[in-house]
Amino acid sequence: MVFTTPSEIERESMRLIGTELAARGICVPEARRAVVLRVIHTTADFDYAENLRFTQGSIRLPHGGMIVTDTNMALSGINRTALSRLGMDACCFMAEDEVAREAKARGTTRAVVSMDRAAALYPGAVFAVGNAPTALLRLAERIEEGLRPALVIGVPVGFVNVTESKERALAVCERYGVPAIIALGRKGGSNVAAAICNALLYEAGGR
Repeated sequence: MVFTTPSEIERESMRLIGTELAARGICVPEARRAVVLRVIHTTADFDYAENLRFTQGSIRLPHGGMIVTDTNMALSGINRTALSRLGMDACCFMAEDEVAREAKARGTTRAVVSMDRAAALYPGAVFAVGNAPTALLRLAERIEEGLRPALVIGVPVGFVNVTESKERALAVCERYGVPAIIALGRKGGSNVAAAICNALLYEAGGR
């Protein structure tokens, strides 16, 4: 059978992913299945079935809330139609000139400054970090200082400070009861952050 429409291709892809997970003996809890399958669908990497960690309450989005990303790439990957169905919006501060100037003045990264700016404007937002471990580390610090995001998605990719930032963010979110989805290890990326956001948006919107 030839699958030609996007919806047909997606449904068949999800079916094949489910079949392969079963063949590998991996049972994903139903409450987490949409996120895990969509990340695998985005990456073709079955490791995410085992390295994604979920804290209590981490699979729900706040209706009418904001999603803050650490890259414009992640921002562009979030489905705008799904956002509007929930009365939500998304933004990224990383490319703003003021953020670059402040980062230079403070001797820090734009990722840190962008998280501080987002925390001031949208303290109850969903924070989706797919690239910068310094953004995730700063979020952990702000949570220790009293910030309470609706959800932290921590999936930066790379080799420097990456695994440490994820482990710390997970520990801090668990300690303070902040919902979080974290991909332990080196793997991740802006595409993964967007995929997790979309999975949650589709579930919340009844897709």
